[in-house]
Amino acid sequence: MGIKYIHILLLLCIFLVPNYAMVWNSPHESKKVKEDTLFSSFSLPPKRLDPVVSYASNEWAIIGQIYEPPLQYNYLKRPYELEPLTLTKMPTIRYLDKKGNRVDEHSDKVMFSEYRLDLRKDIKYQNHPCFVKDAEGRLRYGVLSNEQLDSIHALDDLKQTATRYLVAADYAYAIKRMAVRQNHSPILDNMQTYINGLRKFSAKITQIAKEKKKNGQVLDLRPYSIDGVKVIDDETLMITIKGRYPQFLYWLSMNFFAPIPWEADLFYQQPGLIAKNITLNWFPVGTGAYYLAENNPNRQMRLLVNPNYHDERYPSLSKAEQKKFNIPEALLKDSGAKMPFIKEIVYSLEKENIPLWNKFLQGYYDASGISSEAFDQAVQISSGGTMGLSDEMKEKGIKLKGSVEPSIFYLAFNMVDPVVGGYSKAAKKLRQAISIAQNEEEYISIFTNERGIPAQGPIPPGIFGYEEGEAGTNTVVYNWVDGKRVRKPLVVAKKLLAEAGYPNGISEKTGKHLKLYYDTTATGPDDRALMDWRRKQFDKLGIELVIRATDYNRFQDKIRKGKVQLFSWGWNADYPDPENFLFLLYGGNAAVDTNGAGINSSNYKNPKFDRLFNQMKTMKNTPARMQIIQKMLKIVREDAPWVWGMHPKSLALFHQWYHNVLPHAMANNTLKYKRIDAKLRVRKQQAWNRPVILPLILLALVMCLAVFLLYRAYLNRQRSVIIREEH
Repeated sequence: MGIKYIHILLLLCIFLVPNYAMVWNSPHESKKVKEDTLFSSFSLPPKRLDPVVSYASNEWAIIGQIYEPPLQYNYLKRPYELEPLTLTKMPTIRYLDKKGNRVDEHSDKVMFSEYRLDLRKDIKYQNHPCFVKDAEGRLRYGVLSNEQLDSIHALDDLKQTATRYLVAADYAYAIKRMAVRQNHSPILDNMQTYINGLRKFSAKITQIAKEKKKNGQVLDLRPYSIDGVKVIDDETLMITIKGRYPQFLYWLSMNFFAPIPWEADLFYQQPGLIAKNITLNWFPVGTGAYYLAENNPNRQMRLLVNPNYHDERYPSLSKAEQKKFNIPEALLKDSGAKMPFIKEIVYSLEKENIPLWNKFLQGYYDASGISSEAFDQAVQISSGGTMGLSDEMKEKGIKLKGSVEPSIFYLAFNMVDPVVGGYSKAAKKLRQAISIAQNEEEYISIFTNERGIPAQGPIPPGIFGYEEGEAGTNTVVYNWVDGKRVRKPLVVAKKLLAEAGYPNGISEKTGKHLKLYYDTTATGPDDRALMDWRRKQFDKLGIELVIRATDYNRFQDKIRKGKVQLFSWGWNADYPDPENFLFLLYGGNAAVDTNGAGINSSNYKNPKFDRLFNQMKTMKNTPARMQIIQKMLKIVREDAPWVWGMHPKSLALFHQWYHNVLPHAMANNTLKYKRIDAKLRVRKQQAWNRPVILPLILLALVMCLAVFLLYRAYLNRQRSVIIREEH
């Protein structure tokens, strides 16, 4: 009997151990791996999921899938192009004079622009307790009793859910919420400049909100109205803008203008729910392709497909458009198919880069960025500076997508500083000399692993006004040689420096080496190499650079007050329009003249540039606008208020089973376009994660042999006892 059991144990060791070992190292449920589930990660939990407040990229990555503003960006077309999302067509615009009479768009009598938004009738919200009504039509969970609250620990504890259709009043309600100062919307001050009546309404509703809170009352915004925001009917909304502001269409694609149902706002204002952290900031309510099913920032966040999602199809392109936008056939296979394709997105908390990278290589994450630690393993750079996949990545079938971001990082001169500022010929030549000496190509190679391109001005690629090739070259810093840009030699910079009054970096007035001061928040040990590099760039001209490190709050304060000489700064596009970059140099936005509120941190003020900016900012993208932009770029290149720095490149890796991947710097709702081949993923995971089971089998065999030997010894002893007893 004993020998039989030993045989059974051995068979179990040999056959069962490998089968269980196959799933030992998988961080995901095997069932979900086999389904249309996307596995992603986050390192920094989102803090705000309320669309009127949120402005961080990691937050928009979540709420962009949940909320739907009126417009969105076409997923395939470049340059970026807006299209209707919840509207039947693009907004129609009427131009009005001060009496409300319609006038021509180009008339000098234009005082207002009236935007008409026509909504689709088939759009529903996700299922949510806030919409549930009782037999009398009252909100069932509108006023929760203390007894009910005692049994509520999460939103799912409210078992009943319902939905309703999107209406125009929901968009109006969102703008009203924006106006409440207590909600801290980051775009309120900007929108008050444009939306007619918003400033007046904000002052009024903010005071009302203060009184309501003091008295323990809920703020219902429905009875209040904004002059420039009118609900005509359930499918029609009118928004009136002061003057002409074509960029307003871009704002209508942002989450700030996503609809908020009044039921959700009142539901989440209940003190009992707020005390349990059940708020709109934590549990969004939207009409998007997905809804937030789990929000556990210490472990994972899950999005599930919205069962009420309206009909939306993957975009199609004509052959001419495909060629124009350089779109490969692989990105058009799903043209016309109903979206979304992925049914669930699982975001897992990953605090460290190395474990995240290893899990990606094992196939447990479908896509990954490239950290500095993993760059050499993932990317090969040719002698010509072209980036491509390493052989290891190619063998795994991993794909690489890269794109230049609509961003700029630059070194700024404080134009009100008596040494580096000013507009004299000498001041310009000093800044031009420093600009030539700053080897941005070297910076990009050393500090970004070639992930960037040298900037030729403030406008990045992909934005109207940017030009490729010789036409877009900053001739103050570069020569055009044999079909490419070549940074001017150092001898040119030294000549300019001498003409500025500093031959070999020595002041003709004082006889001393020029000493400049660079303010920075880069104070960590990893920043030492960067600071050394900065010093060397100035040392090439005989200029001494003094690094003044400080904390971020102090740094910002010095910028606002103009108490700096040199500093590094950056800007990411809010919307894809040249105005969003050129206004960084508009004199009316100078920080020192606006008590620090202006975004022109270098305090650059050139009257000619400012006149052209005011002429250009409200124009549509026409050849006439391009001509004005070219004049503006020539002015700022000559004045050199910035060392133009670089436009960063983003690189992303993804596995061969992850389809329809196309970088899009402006859109935040792109997960609905993506598709997963789950069967291929399972096969690859199994192939890449075959356990090394021989040691386990040997260990099991040794254990079984030991048991067998002990058992034999026990039997031999028993026989000996029996023999002795018989004798």
